[in-house]
Formats: sequence, structure tokens, C-alpha cells
Amino acid sequence: MDNIILVAGATGDLGGRVCENLLGRGVAVRAIVRSKSNQKRVFELRELGVQIVATEYDDEYGLTLACQGVSCIVSTLAGLGDVIVKAQSLLLKSAIQAGVPKFIPSDFSTDFDQLKVGDNRNFDLRKEFQTIINASNIQATSIFNGAFAHILAYNTPLLDIKNSSISYYAGKANWNIDFTTIADTAAFTARVALDNDTPRSLYISSFKISPLALSQLANEVFDRQFEWRNAGTLEDFAAYTRHTRAENPKGELELYSQWQQMQYMYSMFAAQNQRIDNDRYDGLTWQTAKETLLAIKS
Repeated sequence: MDNIILVAGATGDLGGRVCENLLGRGVAVRAIVRSKSNQKRVFELRELGVQIVATEYDDEYGLTLACQGVSCIVSTLAGLGDVIVKAQSLLLKSAIQAGVPKFIPSDFSTDFDQLKVGDNRNFDLRKEFQTIINASNIQATSIFNGAFAHILAYNTPLLDIKNSSISYYAGKANWNIDFTTIADTAAFTARVALDNDTPRSLYISSFKISPLALSQLANEVFDRQFEWRNAGTLEDFAAYTRHTRAENPKGELELYSQWQQMQYMYSMFAAQNQRIDNDRYDGLTWQTAKETLLAIKS
């Protein structure tokens, strides 16, 4: 049977790039789009050659039709519980009914198996769906890519380009953080979707870099001295984040509330990929830390 890959979340950056990589390999790609999907992106996907299936994630019949003849589902959906748990669960149910053999859930993140419940709300939702998909008979493969590399352009405490500073947590100056670009993640994911023999989890990173090494690289790339700031202990940061969350209940309804961004930073220092599967497929290239900072500078 020829491969047909169904992509959920194809109008997003990661999902769109997965589609492009699959099409580039001559693979048939099908995308689920909702009535509220960005119509400009839908048009662009159709122009690329993606088969568009219009349905909603609460339409079990429509989802099951979309899954017919599919060899793998790639979910790049982003959202809160209504998306990561509910919508993916309905998609999973439809996939099983249609006989789809493989499902790649939207787990693109730090390896949340190393984190406790409560460390990261958005990752907790993925843990919840993980329990659901693990109880099914479908072949599931999660891809853990650490942090997306573009956050280095966001002037976070880790790398504040605007204020020329690097922050670190006590005892973590040499802690290697996994970063992967969206482009590299998409290229790897496309290959995983076409691989019939994948483990439950795969781990990638375009590059690993510590705060100390990042400060040295930033000094070189931006040709100025970055101030070295001690942000206290990671435990104190976690406690402060819990306090901030408790005082901002409205953030529970926001995908990237302030405290969720803080949890994302905490996760970068609390978990790291213990193995790297970058070499699993031939022909992939990986962006370096220096290339990333040079792109930000330009």
C-alpha cells in the first residue's frame, strides 16, 4: 500500500513544514482543516499538492473518513486540554476505527517523562494523552526535541540580547540544554512517519548548549560582552513559578501565560535528552548554535 500521511495541525508552522518534507519525498499528504482554519494557509497547502479534508475535531464520522487509507497520522496540534487531550483522543479513536497503524502525537517538547506532574501545565496535558494512547493498540511514537531554537530570539532571561545578559541557575551553568529548530524537527518527523519500525520515543536536538557556552558564543556573534547573571536556584525558581500561577488563575485559560513561559524555562533546566537519535536517518542536516545566533543577528 502506498503511504498516505494525515497531518493534523497542517496550517501551523511545524505541520506545514512536515507536509512540505513529505511532499518533497513524493509522499501523498492529507490535511485536516477546520472551518476556522487560516484560509490563506489552506490555499497554500492545496497549491503545494496537499489533499484538504474539511472537518471538525468533534465530528467522529468526518475524522474517520479522513483517516481512511492512511498509513500514519502526524499530530502537530497546539492548544489546551480541549485540543491536546480531547481532540487528539477523538482523532485517535477515528484512526483506530479506520485501521490506521501508526500515530505520532503532538509531543514535540522537552522529555516530559522526566518531569513531575505540575512542573509544566502544557506538558501535563501531553502526559494525560500519553496515558490514553498507551492504552490503545496503535503504534505510537513521540518525538522529543527539547526547546524550539527560535525562543533564543525572544529575549528570555537565558539569552537577553536586548540587555546583553545571560542568566543561569545555581549549579546549572554547565547544564546542556537541547534546542531544535522547527525546520529540523519537521524533516525528522517526516522520516519517522515513513518508518514502520520506530520505538515509542525518539530524541533529537539540533544542538546542545549550556548557559556558559551560550555566553561565550553570544560574545563572539554579537561582538559585545554579555553580563553573567545568577538567577538563584532552580528550586527557588520553581517555587516562585508556583506562586505566580496561584495568583493568576486566568492563565489556566491561556496557552502561553506568563507562568507557563516560566514553566517552559524550568523544564529546559530540569530535563535533557539522555540519548540523541539524530543519526537514525541519512541525509538530514542539523542547524548549529552559531548558525542560530547568526540568523537572529541578521
